[in-house]
Amino acid sequence: MSEAPKAPRLAFINGDDVPWTEVIAQMHGERRVSVHEKFLEWNEKRMVVLGRYDPNVVIERHGHASDHLVYVLEGMLLVGDRPCPAGTLIVLELGASFGPLIAGEKGALLFETWAGDPRPVPADKAGYEALLGQRKIVRIPNPRVKWPETAPGGGSSGGGDFYA
Repeated sequence: MSEAPKAPRLAFINGDDVPWTEVIAQMHGERRVSVHEKFLEWNEKRMVVLGRYDPNVVIERHGHASDHLVYVLEGMLLVGDRPCPAGTLIVLELGASFGPLIAGEKGALLFETWAGDPRPVPADKAGYEALLGQRKIVRIPNPRVKWPETAPGGGSSGGGDFYA
């Protein structure tokens, strides 16, 4: 006997109810610099986050295992040589890569969505290591993260290589 089809979901998520989670950390001299995310929605079909990049944080050139949209809400994000101020939409289709990403002097607040698998696909590890060395940045191992219960894998602790 087959089950009746599920009704389409209607959900409302208040960002104030979702905690910030540190997902990437670096040392810039004596200062810890991080990327924090609010996991607003994460399931097999999509991931939606608010991303807060501390000033001058550097993320390697990478792509993702699905289409990825980034909208700059506040601040500035340098993507390669391209300045992306507030109001910029970045469309990264599956197979494309972008970066390195460097947050501006005041950081950046981003609204991001992935249409499926959000895993990063590094595109230039050697270039990233060289850039960190030039800027005297020390990459700290990714913090352990407790994923939302709705994430594939259901709330298991993650970190490690998930984030570029």
